[in-house]
Amino acid sequence: MFDFIRTHQRLMQFLLLLVIFPSFALFGLESYTSMGDSSTTVAKVDGQPITQPEWDAAQRDQMERFRQMFGEQFDPKMFDTPEAKQEVLENLIAQRVLAAEAKREKLSVSDQTLQQTIMGMGLTTADGKFDIERYKTLLAAQGMTPTMYESNLRHDLTMQQVNAAIQATAFAPDSLAKRLSELGEQEREVQYLTFKAPDYASQVKVTDDMLKAYYDKSNEFSVPEEVKAEYVVLTADALASQINVSDADIKSYYEQNAKHYGVDEQRRASHILVAVNKDASDADKAAAKAKAEKLLETLRKNPSEFAKLAKENSNDPGSAERGGDLGFFSKGMMVKPFEDAAFKLKQGELSDLVPSDYGFHIIKVTAIKPASTKSLDEVKGEIANEIRKQLVTKKYAETADVFNNTVYEQADSLKTVADKLKLKIETANNLSRQPNPAIAPTAPFNNQKFLAALFSEDSLKNKRNTEAVEVAPNTLIAGRVIEYKPASKRPFEEVKAQVRDRVIQVEATALAKKAGETKLAELKAKDDATGFSATQTVSRAKSQGVNPALFLAVMKADTSKLPAYVGVEVPNQGYGVLRIVRVVQPTKVDDAKRQAEKQQITAALAQEEMQAYIDVLKQKAKVKILKPAVAKTDTVE
Repeated sequence: MFDFIRTHQRLMQFLLLLVIFPSFALFGLESYTSMGDSSTTVAKVDGQPITQPEWDAAQRDQMERFRQMFGEQFDPKMFDTPEAKQEVLENLIAQRVLAAEAKREKLSVSDQTLQQTIMGMGLTTADGKFDIERYKTLLAAQGMTPTMYESNLRHDLTMQQVNAAIQATAFAPDSLAKRLSELGEQEREVQYLTFKAPDYASQVKVTDDMLKAYYDKSNEFSVPEEVKAEYVVLTADALASQINVSDADIKSYYEQNAKHYGVDEQRRASHILVAVNKDASDADKAAAKAKAEKLLETLRKNPSEFAKLAKENSNDPGSAERGGDLGFFSKGMMVKPFEDAAFKLKQGELSDLVPSDYGFHIIKVTAIKPASTKSLDEVKGEIANEIRKQLVTKKYAETADVFNNTVYEQADSLKTVADKLKLKIETANNLSRQPNPAIAPTAPFNNQKFLAALFSEDSLKNKRNTEAVEVAPNTLIAGRVIEYKPASKRPFEEVKAQVRDRVIQVEATALAKKAGETKLAELKAKDDATGFSATQTVSRAKSQGVNPALFLAVMKADTSKLPAYVGVEVPNQGYGVLRIVRVVQPTKVDDAKRQAEKQQITAALAQEEMQAYIDVLKQKAKVKILKPAVAKTDTVE
């Protein structure tokens, strides 16, 4: 009950807002529209460019937000796909067209609304005033000034007005919601008759012409282009080993920052809480107070009974079982009335009743740790690391410039930069244009940006150094191609056995499908359950273990006449004939579930309407995507 987070919930909400602040507030501003040229422009909105640097920054921003949200569980590979990158670009475009529409409609957020939003974030002092210094500190930790943040927040709130104007109008008719819920709950009893491709393999007659024809049209046996490359990596960690911190530096730092090594006074206390809600009636509050006063009277007579009475009477479950013990705490960790009372008591002293929003407390201070300052010996290692960190940051910035310039100016070799900065030249084989999932994504050469630079025309044809590429924070890599192998196809004779297996599989599947379709036609003419499996119940909630192709065929089948038959080809496996014998609709309706489903349907419709609205705005803005991540027609005229 008294932990920091629960007593500072609004502050934690503000911190979370800083972490996941929508990226469009950073990339939808008009100041960007003057940037870019024909070589860096990836899209145009109303004639104004979205540049490659903006796109890259949006991708990095998205990845960083998810990294902070999910920590070690975050997998950057999920965003390193053409589809994910295209989605980021589409979002940037949507943000631009929505911002333009808000401007056309003269939508704005008043200073009062902005102020109320910020004031509602819980950054208040003990006397209830807004803590401006704390506000600035939290923003600074995110690399933002109040002006930047408030501009972004105003933009965000304006966009919310546009979104709400569209999405708030969506609704799901009761009839539609009911029908969709019924379909989701519906169960179908089905039997299977399978025609397996392997059973027809012996009937396939393979000729050399068939093998050659399959080989010629197939891409299965292609060998992608690849390179062998050498590379050098500059990291801050490598520079750290080159930096020595002297005892004199450590002592000087300690003396200049002594106040940072102070330890605030801490107190250990036990308490008994007689809980009553702050909004409770006067009668309930009086009853709780009377009970607390009676306990306090007992304790004043028998102080040794504190732990026993706490276990029997305290309404704070976290501490009651420990005899009311709360452990050690410092100022700022407890609710204000509790803290004020606890820090006025002497060790062993019992408080009067202390009212708070949780009820009435009786507090006993059991131990006091006075304020102290850690000695130089205690923090020597910590200080050395901090000084080294600062020096590394400075040295890395300086060295990064040298690294960049050297790999560019001495473009025919990496030896110069390696010798100058004491770096090791390493080699990587079999690199392709895309990162290899079998190699750790943290390997510096297994990075999409570096591979793109390595496969650039200048790098491949002229064997020149790539530019310095940042593949991680404080990590630069540059490389050069040693050997290039263009895309090719494995020789026919080398893969002939594999081609034969594939031809047999394809032809056997075709024979199985033909047999299955013949049987299906017979069954539709005359019902016959012979040879079918036992009945199995299938529903959208009970699809585990059912082949997805068969499941979709069952649920899409017309069941107006039973038994109903449907056939479906199962890729590379054969053909299935399905006999649907019964359709069951549950008789018991879960009203709460139905209502939740209706809300989900409404939300889905709202998203569709919002997307349709954005599509209209794209047409109005004559959006053109010049360099899509995914090959498709992206021009909206």
